[in-house]
Amino acid sequence: MTRLIALGFMLTICFVASAQKTISEGTIIYDIQVQPKNNAPKVNNNGLNGAKTTIYVKGSLSRTDITSNLGTEATIYNAKIGNAAILKEYSGQKLMITLTKENWEARNKKFAGISFENSAETKVIEGYNCKRAIAKLKDGSSLTVYYTPDLVAMNKEYNPAFKNLPGFPIEYEFETEKLIFNYHLSKIDFSPLPASKFDYPKSGYRVMTYDENKSGKVEVQ
Repeated sequence: MTRLIALGFMLTICFVASAQKTISEGTIIYDIQVQPKNNAPKVNNNGLNGAKTTIYVKGSLSRTDITSNLGTEATIYNAKIGNAAILKEYSGQKLMITLTKENWEARNKKFAGISFENSAETKVIEGYNCKRAIAKLKDGSSLTVYYTPDLVAMNKEYNPAFKNLPGFPIEYEFETEKLIFNYHLSKIDFSPLPASKFDYPKSGYRVMTYDENKSGKVEVQ
């Protein structure tokens, strides 16, 4: 009887493992919708209409590009080493901010220890069975996400907000003081990516460290 129970347990684990797909490499794209919060002063968010977030992952490497009518911003992160770079291109100006592991942790400290609480609500989004979960952040804001347990990122560090999420975010929403940002999955592509996608640019950018960015000191590369 003990052997039968153990065998059943092993078969259950194998079934769950086979049903869940791990994203080790590929491209994920979200469409962004922005709307004002109730009772908030009117904000001109025309520059954010039609914005997209494109996430590239390859092992411990990740790159997140946000594109809008205002410009582009990319964050390149190496989870194995812990360093990162933020590339900003707005109004013809190109800036690269470099971050150490300590800088990265400081920048994302509001997500430290984040935990999600599932609700009873579920729905199907883009063909994925999703669960609804909510997390309260240290700054008092909240993050609501619909995630699927059928997908999981191998590199859980690609987005600190979802490090402890037991699945992959398909749709999520967060609020600022005046705006509500809604992210909706539009595409997942598991095609291989070149390592050069995660290289830092060697020229054309004004360069500063994370600390220099806070103090306003700039270097030219």
